[in-house]
Amino acid sequence: MKIALVHDYIKEYGGAEKVLEELAQIFPDAPIYTTLYRPQFLGPHQKRLEKLWQGRIHQSFFNYIPFAHKIISPLRLLSPLAFRLFDFSQYDLIISSATGAYFPNSLDKKSAKLICYCHTPPRYLYGLATARNLTKYPLLNFAAQFANHFLRLLDFKYAQNVDQFIANSSTTAKRIQKYYRRPSLVINPPVDLPTVSSPKSKGEAAKPRGISYYLTGGRLARAKRYDIAIHACNHLKLPLKVFGRDFAGFESELRSISGPTIDFLGEVDQQQKAQLFQSAKAFIFCSDNEDFGIVPVEAMAYACPVIAYKSGGVTETVLEGKTGVFFDQLTQESCSQAIKKFESLKIKPQDCLARAQEFSTQKFHQKIKDLIKTL
Repeated sequence: MKIALVHDYIKEYGGAEKVLEELAQIFPDAPIYTTLYRPQFLGPHQKRLEKLWQGRIHQSFFNYIPFAHKIISPLRLLSPLAFRLFDFSQYDLIISSATGAYFPNSLDKKSAKLICYCHTPPRYLYGLATARNLTKYPLLNFAAQFANHFLRLLDFKYAQNVDQFIANSSTTAKRIQKYYRRPSLVINPPVDLPTVSSPKSKGEAAKPRGISYYLTGGRLARAKRYDIAIHACNHLKLPLKVFGRDFAGFESELRSISGPTIDFLGEVDQQQKAQLFQSAKAFIFCSDNEDFGIVPVEAMAYACPVIAYKSGGVTETVLEGKTGVFFDQLTQESCSQAIKKFESLKIKPQDCLARAQEFSTQKFHQKIKDLIKTL
């Protein structure tokens, strides 16, 4: 089969781009169609991805719009046109990696089958927490809500263009059923696991004596609610390390509420992240209704337990009392109580490691290949 890969846009590296990276590994001859490609914003992943994607990227006319990467939100209105201008007549199968349906799934698939790996229906269209808070700007918020009404209609319309939905979690599968009225197959996203067992996974001390810190991080966006972890560690006077790339200036807000025990590390590569996980007491995850949540699974892969807000995809990966603990409210008090509860438990590193193995890159590859065979 002649296969094409499709992705919303490429101007950052997160869970969606990780899925695209692995799809490109599974199908090394497949070209990649996207509205916009800006590799300079891929951080420490840039060189690896440029090598993997070299000669395979096809961009839309967004590429010729000045500062397109800064105005990608309003450009969404033109995304159906951008994808419909691509010619897919030569392909038998198209695999889209998408947030929602109206971005890439508006394409003219001709006679090809279209599989959509859906990370979530667009959070901003369906009332879920997002990285931006428009309620501070009443006129802009009114205009956005007005536009979103029509975008929801388009989102539903183009969802019907998909032959097979893949959801990254049961949480996302329920959203696809609710908003698109379509069934989906759950295939969890790939998670990089260590090739060699960490000292902690063997029950050994993973950090110098006397050093003990909590860890949080990822993309520093508002919906991830890092402020909860910071307030909790401020209150308990516990050391907390925060890693990740700033999004929309949110890091400055987080720094303004941080006490002397909070340490910001900036964006880190995979090796640095692994070292942080190996030495941390636990990873604190406060994201509000996360679609899946790759970083908590990465933490468990290095035998690092997880303290998480009980919502979204993390409830499908973390095992209460065995690989971590949950808190029920997005408040400093609730998070603080969960940290105290965690410190009274004895979570086995081997249990964390075993749980993470269920979400390996190898299993992702095999499930995708098995699905393709059925077509």
